[in-house]
Amino acid sequence: MKPIQRQAQILEYLQQNGRTTVDALIAHFNTTGTTIRKDLTRLQQEGAVIRTYGGVMLNRDEGDQPIDRKTLINTEKKKRIAARAASLISEGDSLIFDAGSTVLQMVPHLARFNNITVMTNSLSIVNELVELDNDQVILMPGGTYRGTSASFHGSLAESAFSQFSFDMLFIGADGVDMTAGVTTFNEVFAVSQAMCRAAKKIVLLVDSSKFGRRSPNVVCSLDAVDVLITDGDISGDTVTQLQEKGIEVIIAGDE
Repeated sequence: MKPIQRQAQILEYLQQNGRTTVDALIAHFNTTGTTIRKDLTRLQQEGAVIRTYGGVMLNRDEGDQPIDRKTLINTEKKKRIAARAASLISEGDSLIFDAGSTVLQMVPHLARFNNITVMTNSLSIVNELVELDNDQVILMPGGTYRGTSASFHGSLAESAFSQFSFDMLFIGADGVDMTAGVTTFNEVFAVSQAMCRAAKKIVLLVDSSKFGRRSPNVVCSLDAVDVLITDGDISGDTVTQLQEKGIEVIIAGDE
């Protein structure tokens, strides 16, 4: 296993189990203490975890992880969510894709469409769309490149989205809070807000681990979300609360 894959799985383990010991990680990943400690040192340097004596926990204040690592967390759930999201698309649609790791998983499902327009600030999504080699229209907003998310931000990007009107926005989140709404660790979140204003319909793609987590920056209220696609581990109470807000909740894999 490559270090970046193991480090992503360590973050996923901590997300599911909370604070844990180094020995528990060594046993879980069936590797040496030296390897795990190197991984934890790297994650600590990046601000992803906090080391304690003999243990480690997620750093909830520093959740803006590199896109290549986010892609490796909860991958199977994200793929199912993305596949269900793609089923909402029809030929002729105009779409916005944000730079989230779950939205990125939608791209392989777009190969069957030739008459759609996709605007995104994600360089990763653009690169994958180009590889599909079909007749889709691809738009990029420009702006300042941000390496962590491999995406473009700033006033130029925000202004570009304001010039258009799109059928749907597919967007992810770092946290979903019933009061605060859709939240992100990304400090340059104004472009996400501009995306929300440019779309007639907002489709939120989040795995169940994101509920009850509140990140520092609010992208939009839950009242603005039309459809939410998640996995089967979401609680029934959460589904009820979302539906009471007028959101259509789709559980990926239940169809």
